[in-house]
Amino acid sequence: MARVSDEQQVLDRIERARRRPAHVRDERITMAHGAGGKATQTLVEALFLEAFRNPLLAPLEDQAIFTVGGQRLAFTTDSFVVSPLFFPGGTIGDLAVNGTANDLAVGGARPLYLSAGFVLEEGFPVDDLRRIASAMATAATAAGVSVVTGDTKVVQRGKGDGCYLTTAGVGIVERDVTLGAATVRPGDAVLVSGPIGDHGTTIMLARGDLDLAADLVSDTASLWPLIDPLLAAVPGVRCLRDATRGGVASVLNELARASGVAMLVRDAAVPVDPAVTGAAEILGIDPMHVANEGVLVAFVAPDAADAALAALRSVEGSEEAAEIGEVRAASPGQVLIETAFGGRRILDMLVGDPLPRIC
Repeated sequence: MARVSDEQQVLDRIERARRRPAHVRDERITMAHGAGGKATQTLVEALFLEAFRNPLLAPLEDQAIFTVGGQRLAFTTDSFVVSPLFFPGGTIGDLAVNGTANDLAVGGARPLYLSAGFVLEEGFPVDDLRRIASAMATAATAAGVSVVTGDTKVVQRGKGDGCYLTTAGVGIVERDVTLGAATVRPGDAVLVSGPIGDHGTTIMLARGDLDLAADLVSDTASLWPLIDPLLAAVPGVRCLRDATRGGVASVLNELARASGVAMLVRDAAVPVDPAVTGAAEILGIDPMHVANEGVLVAFVAPDAADAALAALRSVEGSEEAAEIGEVRAASPGQVLIETAFGGRRILDMLVGDPLPRIC
C-alpha cells in the first residue's frame, strides 16, 4: 500500500505543477510552437484564447459548432506546411482536404464545403501546382466535399518554401449528438481506428533524414465514411478526435486535462506497424507521439465499446481498430501507460515535436 501511496503523491505533485496558469515565456516563436505539444498548447491558451475568448472558442475543440436558422453547423480552419510536398500515399493537397474535413467530422458534422488559400513561392513549378490541385479534387470527391472559394498569393523567391495551403471548412450536424471533452466520463473505453504513427514516419522517411527503407505510406484519408456509420450504430459515443500533430498522446493529454479525468492505456493493445516501431526506436520517441492523418480516437461508454469496435472494423481500412485503454477518475489530468511487464509510466505531451512540418 505504501508503494501505491508514494506513486499517487508523485502524480498529484506533477498535476499540481501542470495546472499552474499558462504563460508564454519565449520572446520569439520557435518550431516547437507549431508542433502540437506543450508549447503549442501554451501559446493557444495563454495568447490566442486570452485575446479572442468567447463561448465558441473556449472549449478548444477542433471545430466550432453553432446554430443558424435552426440548423447546427460546424466551422473549422487549418494550415498545411508539410515538407516534402509529395510523399508516399499523398500530397499537401489531399492532406489539406482530408485534414480540414476530418476536423469537422470529429465534431459529428458531415463535411460539405471548403475554401483553399494558396501561398506560392516565385519559381514554383506549375506542373507541381497542377498535381496538388488534382490531388485536392480527387480527395474532395472521396470526402464528399466541394472546394467553393479560395485565394492565391505569391511571395518572392526565397521567401517561402514552394507552397503553403490554408483551408477552412463548413459542415452540417445532422444527428442529435454532442461530442467533445465535456462528455468524457470515468469508465469510458478508449478506441483507435487503426495502426498509429504511419503518417509521421512516412514523412520522416521521405525526407531521407534516416538511412532507412520501409514499405510505409501515409494514412491520409477522410474519416467521415468511418464516423457516419459509427454514430448511426452506437448511441454511446462521447468524443472523437483525429490524432494529428502530437499523435495519440497529445489527444489523450488534452482530453484528460479538459475533462478532469485520467487515462490508462495498455501498451500491448496499441496497434503499431513494425516499421513505425523500428523508426521510433531509432529516433528515441514513442509512436504514441507520432502524427496520424487518418486515425480516429474514440471515447465511448463502456457498454458501447463492443458495438463501436464492430462498427469501426466493418469499414474498409479500419479492420485493425482496437480498444487501447479506459478513462479513470484517479489522478485527473494524467495519462498512464501500462507496460507489458505490468509497470506504469506517465505518457506526457512533448514540448515540441522531433518530426516538424508533418502536416
